[in-house]
Amino acid sequence: MKDGFIKAAAVTPQVRVADVSWNGASVRTHMEKEWERHTKICVFPELCLTAYSCNDLFLQQSLLDAAKKELKKLVEASAGHDMLTFIGLPWEQEGRLYNVAACIQDGTLLGLIPKTYLPNYGEFYEARYFERAPELPVTADFYGTQVPLGTQLLFCVRNMPGLVIGAELCEDLWVPSPPSVAHAMAGATVIVNCSASDETVGKRSYREALVRQQSARLACAYLYANAGEGESTQDLVFGGHNIIAENGTILAQSACFSSGAVSAELDVQRLTAERRRLTTFGIRRDQAYRRIELTFREEETVLTRRVERSPFVPQEEKTRWKRCEEILDIQAHGLKKRLEHVRGQRVVLGISGGLDSTLALLVTARAFDLLKLPRTGILAVTMPCFGTTDRTYHNACELTKRIGATLREVPIGEAVLLHFRDIGQDPACRDITYENAQARERTQVLMDLANRENALVIGTGDLSELALGWATYNGDHMSMYGVNSAVPKTLVRHLVHYCARETEETALRAILLDILDTPVSPELLPPKDGTISQKTEDLVGPYELHDFYLYYVLRFGFPPKKIYRLAKQAFSGVYSDETILKWLKVFYRRFFSQQFKRSCLPDGPKVGSVAVSPRGDLRLPSDAVSRVWSEELEAL
Repeated sequence: MKDGFIKAAAVTPQVRVADVSWNGASVRTHMEKEWERHTKICVFPELCLTAYSCNDLFLQQSLLDAAKKELKKLVEASAGHDMLTFIGLPWEQEGRLYNVAACIQDGTLLGLIPKTYLPNYGEFYEARYFERAPELPVTADFYGTQVPLGTQLLFCVRNMPGLVIGAELCEDLWVPSPPSVAHAMAGATVIVNCSASDETVGKRSYREALVRQQSARLACAYLYANAGEGESTQDLVFGGHNIIAENGTILAQSACFSSGAVSAELDVQRLTAERRRLTTFGIRRDQAYRRIELTFREEETVLTRRVERSPFVPQEEKTRWKRCEEILDIQAHGLKKRLEHVRGQRVVLGISGGLDSTLALLVTARAFDLLKLPRTGILAVTMPCFGTTDRTYHNACELTKRIGATLREVPIGEAVLLHFRDIGQDPACRDITYENAQARERTQVLMDLANRENALVIGTGDLSELALGWATYNGDHMSMYGVNSAVPKTLVRHLVHYCARETEETALRAILLDILDTPVSPELLPPKDGTISQKTEDLVGPYELHDFYLYYVLRFGFPPKKIYRLAKQAFSGVYSDETILKWLKVFYRRFFSQQFKRSCLPDGPKVGSVAVSPRGDLRLPSDAVSRVWSEELEAL
């Protein structure tokens, strides 16, 4: 439960049609396994105590009585266990028969949730037996105990305020306005579904998409437990397709035609953070709902869920290349619109032979192609100075030529030395002034060339550099349109790789691959033996760590303690805990202290869910105090 994590399972027990005691024993066996695994929420299929496919046997009193007695045994067996369990069975209430999910915990039947929408088409004919859920909750008798029965039941965990569980059954999810919508709007962050969805061609993929999309629309976790082995195959086959989704992501699902459990750790903090961010997600305190309080024992949930090292980069190759094409299109169309607006036909950008300027040049070329402008209107300027190496200089020049842009070389060493003389800077003192003077001189050259050529200066800096403040104020920090301003460094690399992969020009591909192999550096200090002496990641830390931190700080507002835990999980075996913590402290320090640079950023296109534009995603005071976060970091 610590850090908002909670273990959940969706289980398909083997059943026998109408063999209630056997089915109850099967359910209990799985419950015991989940108790041992410290599962907190466990969901079983629809009507699993009797089997879904009993048909007219549902009208037999003996079957109904046996199901109720078996439920009593399971309730009693749950005593001493805090796992919240949902079990499907038929329930007779005042002469009506309901298809319900019984919710039990620690020796108590907490509530009964009836199915609202009864399918009576195709292979389904539930209205032959069952009654639609009552409009408002009523009271049912369970061996002398009064239990609420209704759709509007929410199970609220006292010692985990963000965890509120609602339930629906099978077809309820497939209708235009599922009960889960009302549950979520009333505060539910987890929806469980006891289901009996048969298998037909194409249905599995549709079911998966349905569950995934519902979890995304409702910013919730969705636990779907489906009927499987043992159901009658007289007319239908049930595949036991269990799914656990969270905010649009499938965390776990079972293979088709399998029995057993799928489990995952739900991140309740992530869900509540998402809802805080979505101002259109308005919680309504519907008075029709009954809120049933319960408590879970405090314990740390062991994480088995995959934590991606690169949250900005899709892991599946096909998806990753598709994402790269989409991002390049967004960047290029943003620049296209800006050029159209100012009626511009020329641009100026600094080309260094590094990743960021390479991506900016590739994007600019794409925008010029969209506008049907000659690429010669792209003025790529290389400005060698004290730290420029032969490798980066050569790549910058050759890349420009292969792209078809116009190359101009403006050495700035003499101008910088003259500036040093004017301000009294000793050239032998290689301090921050020594470095930043070069960056500002380059920007001055670009700006003045843009004036002369009636052109726009294209910014090359990326999102990761802006988050860390790794840019010279009014130097490379400034431009007239920053095409990379919302692209994190880890993604810049993949975008350039994608362009290398897609090009049919062997020479261009070779240049791009060599640029990818070049260490990231501002090249502001003289090289050693002709090679780069100043490596950015040696100074500020690995970008893959900083991009990881950036994602969870801005996307979900997670506290340092949780981000540290997630980073240890993601980078286990790659970085030591001490290294992860060291650079996490650096990230927070730089993130807060460098906001003044982000407060006056040039325009640039947003491409993903995280951005730092002061006009859009990040409205942060430049003088905000970081003590709250620093104290938490020091306690780690």
